[in-house]
Amino acid sequence: MTYFIQVANTVTPIVEKISMLDLLQKGGWIMYPLYLLLALAIFFFFERFFAINKAGKIDENFMSIIKDNIVTGNINAARNLSKNTNNAVARMIDKGLQRIGKPIDAIEKSMENVGKLEMYNMERNLNVLSLISGIAPMFGFLGTIIGMVQLFYGISSTGEVTLNVIAGGIYVKMITSATGLIVGLMAYIGHNYLSSQMDKTAYKMEAASADFIDILQAPTK
Repeated sequence: MTYFIQVANTVTPIVEKISMLDLLQKGGWIMYPLYLLLALAIFFFFERFFAINKAGKIDENFMSIIKDNIVTGNINAARNLSKNTNNAVARMIDKGLQRIGKPIDAIEKSMENVGKLEMYNMERNLNVLSLISGIAPMFGFLGTIIGMVQLFYGISSTGEVTLNVIAGGIYVKMITSATGLIVGLMAYIGHNYLSSQMDKTAYKMEAASADFIDILQAPTK
């Protein structure tokens, strides 16, 4: 007895590969505002990063030198040091040195005002990152909604309803949502990181202010 075995030909589906650039281009015109938001987020992050880092950078021996000069009565040397040191703490200490001889409350108030101004300068443009983190996902979602409306309008016009058409249209339109979420997340992380760096600088300023007041009060104890 002879057996005949029939082998069925199997067809392997060919998966079309697509690059990330081509995928992003399928997102449509709404991607251009998202690209702009991404560029703004990167620019303002690094602009604020360098500004905050510069404001918070202080020599560990700075307050020790200031103290030695004040104790020895060499106020001019202390002022020269603070003027030639470009950071928030030095500018605040310089204001305190200018007020030496006045009541402690007046010195503290003047230093506090400088501290507030320094914090304002560090916070400048930081709200742009907060704004981008909020509106980028909304732009992405808007792009998806517009794309879905176009997709279903095309289906209703042509009457062509296939899984390939629907699935292909949906994944293309969701590119904007994914891009918007990524841009928003990057801006959110950047904003929180810079805020934490500002908090560290604020702590340095408060510590330096307290040390300076203690130096002025030490001889009267």
